[in-house]
This record gives sequence, structure tokens and C-alpha cells, in this order.
Amino acid sequence: ENHYGFFLRCPTSFYNRPMKNEAQFRVIYLWKYLYSHTDDSHPASVQDILKHWSSLGIEASRKSVYHDIDILIALGVDIVCVRSTQNHYFIGDRLFELPELKLLVDAVESSRFITSKKSGDLIRKLGQLTSSAQAEQLDRHIYMDGMPKPSNEAIYYIVDTIQSSIQSNQQISFQYYEYLPTKEKVLKHQGYRYQFTPYALIWNRDHYYVVGWSEKHMKLSQFRVDRMTSVEMMDQPGHQLLGFEPAEYVQKVFGMYPDDLQMVTLFCENDVMRSIIDRFGEGVRTEVVDDDHFQAIVEVAPSPPFFGWIFTFAGKIRILKPDNVLEEMRQMASWL
Repeated sequence: ENHYGFFLRCPTSFYNRPMKNEAQFRVIYLWKYLYSHTDDSHPASVQDILKHWSSLGIEASRKSVYHDIDILIALGVDIVCVRSTQNHYFIGDRLFELPELKLLVDAVESSRFITSKKSGDLIRKLGQLTSSAQAEQLDRHIYMDGMPKPSNEAIYYIVDTIQSSIQSNQQISFQYYEYLPTKEKVLKHQGYRYQFTPYALIWNRDHYYVVGWSEKHMKLSQFRVDRMTSVEMMDQPGHQLLGFEPAEYVQKVFGMYPDDLQMVTLFCENDVMRSIIDRFGEGVRTEVVDDDHFQAIVEVAPSPPFFGWIFTFAGKIRILKPDNVLEEMRQMASWL
């Protein structure tokens, strides 16, 4: 498999460089052409290969095609020959089959952890693992249930730093931001740098959380990874905590609530803006009411999980309208 990686990592300038002995590079051009342009529905004829070589300034014979294909097969490249009056060739076995690539693309596209820009970058890279014709089938958009993509482009690398610190049992330091009632991002505690020993990354409601020991709070704490910034690994060893079980922690701390179909106006105290954005995304419709309150218009399912979410704020979030949802909330309160 190493020769696959070698060809895939070669920069464009490599293929455009002057050649002292074109026969030495002709086979590389052939492999790249077959890998990028052929599949079982799009085989290449000998004439196609000769034409491609000619476009690169290489003049060769049909015999050269057969000779170089034999070299690639000997190196382990799966080249399938469709025999006819004019033989056709295509790459057979690949590292990923097309259905597998589609599955990966769907996972990347639907992930709310990965930003839109990074999703596009990853999908384009996945497209390089198949032919150009099949790569067009990877341009797919799947339904997402309304939760937005993050805007923090650094999150991709923050996760890598956290994973590295977990594996090496080292502390990290970082800053954390929250939202003002105007939805403006501000660093928490005037830019205070948290000192933290990460134990586990937890995926919940399509967000990454890091759980670990906080030196500031002197206890087990959790932080949303996409709210972290300026993350650095420290030289100090991590704080040891015996008996921590990520699965048990998730069961005790996190909960899932459904999204659905009715527009509801919420009356909120300013300090719950971050919770509103956590639940409904930065695109949520909000309006400042007075110095202490704002209102949010959200689309929800007026169901017990939603009302339970409202109750957790102990009056800091209240339903204003519609009346039928407010009445359901009152009925639920009476049951409690």
C-alpha cells in the first residue's frame, strides 16, 4: 500500500517537472491517470492512455502501455482489463469503495462538530480517493435536523491537542468565551486562562465536550470544546482522579431534548443567552427587551422534554406565547 500513498502525496510540480528519462516517469503518469479517471463504469482504452501521455509531452507506443500496466500490476495495483477488439483498463480494488466514501461524506456533512469550511475541505479530500466521475457522486447534501454548524475553525486542531494531552497525561491551558445578550462573543472572566487536566472527550447532542479536572474549580468539570480558544499543552503532569468513568458521567450529566415544529416566544434573563445559543444555535432570533431581559423566538416541540428543559432554569426562561404552549406548560407544572 505504500506506493499508493507515495503517488497520492506527490505535489503537482512533481508531475510537471522536466524529465531526463521520460520512461522513468511514464509509469507514474499512467498510474495517476488510471487512479483519477477510471472506474468500472469509466474504463480507459489504450488510445486514451496514449493521448494522455501525448498531452504531457510523452510519445510512446501501444507496447509501452502494455509494458507499464504490467509494471503497475507487479507493484500490487489492481488494474482490471476489459478485453475486446480494443482493451480497456480501470482501477479495481481501492482503499475505499464508493458506498464507503458516500457514508463518510454523509457523516462529515451532517456533523455539527465540523465547520462548513472544514466539511468542504474533507469532502474534497475524500473525493481524491476515487475517480473523478465517482467523486461527482460525493457532492451530496443530506438533511440535518436544524442544528447549526459551528463557526470556530480552530476546533479541529483543539480536539487534536486535547487528545494528545489525554494520551500523554499532561495539563492544558485555555481561554473560554460566552455570549452577551447581543450575541457578541466575549472571553469569560476577562480572558482568564483555565488550567485543566482532560480525561475524556464526550460527544453529546452533536457537540464535543471535554471532561476533566479544573484547577480553578478544584473538581471534575466540563467545557464545550467549540467555546475554547488559545488551547496549549503544558509541561505539567495531569491531576490523577481515580474511578472516573466517561460512560457513567454522560449518563448522569447529559440529557437529550427533541427539536420540532412550533414557534415559541421565550422571555429570558440575560445570563441564559449562552444556554439559548447552545440549544438553538447562533442563528436564533433574539431581541433585547430591557437591561435585564431578552426574548427568543424558537422552533420547538411543545413536549415534556422541552418543558423539562425550561424547568431547569428555575424561572430564568419563561414561555410568553403561543397560549396553547403556555397552557401545556402550566398543566405540566400542576402535575409536578
